[in-house]
Amino acid sequence: MYQTLLAQIEKGTLTITVNRPEKMNALNKDVIEELGKAMDEVYQNDEIKTVIITGAGEKAFVAGADISEFLTLDHEGGAALAQKGRENVFDKIENCPKPVVAAVNGFALGGGCELAIACHFRIASANAKFGQPEVNLGLIPGYGGTQRLTQLVGKGKAMELMMTGDMISADEAKALGLVNHVVPIEELLNKANEIVQKIQLKAPVAVSKIIACVNEAAQGDPMGFDNEIVRFGACFATEDMKEGTNAFVEKRKPVFKGK
Repeated sequence: MYQTLLAQIEKGTLTITVNRPEKMNALNKDVIEELGKAMDEVYQNDEIKTVIITGAGEKAFVAGADISEFLTLDHEGGAALAQKGRENVFDKIENCPKPVVAAVNGFALGGGCELAIACHFRIASANAKFGQPEVNLGLIPGYGGTQRLTQLVGKGKAMELMMTGDMISADEAKALGLVNHVVPIEELLNKANEIVQKIQLKAPVAVSKIIACVNEAAQGDPMGFDNEIVRFGACFATEDMKEGTNAFVEKRKPVFKGK
């Protein structure tokens, strides 16, 4: 189905693996296009409850963009490349109503770091490295990185990382709040699956509303508080809310249906 990705559904989780290990899983037009199609599948396929995005091999999650594709671009071409990629992939990930978790197995640089930070949260292997080194090419992050990195680590550190192009370790990324967990590489996918399986036991409608609310908070949306009230109220009209509250009163585990 895909040329540059591996996609496998198991226990309600779609694991998307960027599969160009010979190129350190670098993003090119084909990868961007296929990631967009994979995310469309996530939105449309009810069998998919949660998503994990990772890279093939043990060296790289995604070690940046395919720079050779930049050489022929002018002002308009560069802007179009960024806009298309952001709208087709990165925004679809961030705004996905189903949880999307990055399992970062090695280098996450440039567009790879942007791919990781577009996900709802990140788990890193101990050998992972993060960075936005676009400044070394006379560029800036173009897939939302200037905004999302600042939301995650704060203005000062985001300024430093993007202006120096420095890489940081998995442990520093965790200290900054960029990643939630750091584990040995052989435990990475197990840890990611453990967390998404836990999320799958929760009410899907409520989970999707949490994603929307937290995204608004991260973006400083002035309507965030009001939208929270609207979504809170909407939860009361769901079968899941009735199931959850009844299960609590009856001292049993709830069985949610996403309705």
